Amino acid sequence: MRIGFISSYPPIECGVATYTQYLTDALRKKDIDVYVVCHIGGEGHQVFPSFDYEDGDLAEKAYSTMIRFTPDVVHIQHEFTLYGKHFGVNIIPLLIDFQLIGIPVVTTLHTVYPEPKREHAIIIRSIVMNSDCVIVHEEYQVETLKRILSDDLIKKVCVIPHGAREVEPVSDAKRRLGLPEDKKVVLMIGYIRPSKNFDLIVRLFPEILERYPDSILVIAGKTRGQEYKEYRDMLLDLIASSPVKDNIIFIRGQLPQQIFDTVISSADVVVLPYKMTSQSGILAHCLAFGRPIVVSRSPGLENVIKESAAGISCEREKDFVEAIVRILSDEGYAKRLSENGKRYVREKISWSIVAEKHIRIYEKLINIPDVNIRIISTE
Repeated sequence: MRIGFISSYPPIECGVATYTQYLTDALRKKDIDVYVVCHIGGEGHQVFPSFDYEDGDLAEKAYSTMIRFTPDVVHIQHEFTLYGKHFGVNIIPLLIDFQLIGIPVVTTLHTVYPEPKREHAIIIRSIVMNSDCVIVHEEYQVETLKRILSDDLIKKVCVIPHGAREVEPVSDAKRRLGLPEDKKVVLMIGYIRPSKNFDLIVRLFPEILERYPDSILVIAGKTRGQEYKEYRDMLLDLIASSPVKDNIIFIRGQLPQQIFDTVISSADVVVLPYKMTSQSGILAHCLAFGRPIVVSRSPGLENVIKESAAGISCEREKDFVEAIVRILSDEGYAKRLSENGKRYVREKISWSIVAEKHIRIYEKLINIPDVNIRIISTE
């Protein structure tokens, strides 16, 4: 079976790019032949960069490259920022091109907000209409789509959770990063933008530190170019003016996989105080490394925390303080959260399990007539 992916791809820094790399690697381990057509800048085995974000002919470039590999199924990874202007509208003619020649298309929607804006709803309806199957990561996203899709279209939607690696934490992570080894680390990590709400924990940290003095707050991340520069500058000013700024450390710059893994491994608790999210790759990484997690009540976070029992979800500011202090203070409780997270990955969302779920979808879409003849498969 040959699957053609259209997506962002590393070393481009993008959550969808990383997701695609892990999924395609897992599929190859199961003897699936995978080709990736991606944005300029991606590279790797059977990876072919052929279009850029703002190309007016993005759809034609992606299509004409992909059909050379004669895929059995095309799998498009969708995010509104990946396929050009007007909320990535170029994905629609791309889908239609494959439908016209009869190649089945699977589309994964990486962003489905609980209350989609009008423009998002228009794009999503068109994607589902022109795809053979649509994947989302959470059940609540199906409920959201029911409000904007007809009954016939919603039948195309299925849920496959965001995958996670089965890995062990990096040993001596605090020492490797130059962090004080006698302190417990409260970590926030990821791209810096207002929706991440990092400033909330910076404001609350004096109270956290008062209740657990042997702790430090570590923030690891950066902006994409000048995106959300104002928020970044505000966050840095807030840290600089904090009465406990000596207990706050900012790790800025590139976070390639090895460094990223080391930073997460250094954490005693990871905090994701997001105002809004569709789903979170960071959350999956935290589960993989068995880090106790404190999250906001955003559905994309809270549902996973409930299923995994790997952390605490919070609604009010004081809830964040209580949750963080509880995890820092109670080693037995923190260990249970850690073990729950790793077990959840192993039993529910490892990339191997997620890859198998994808393969079953691909197999259903490949139209092989059920006839009584001898067939030798080369796959």
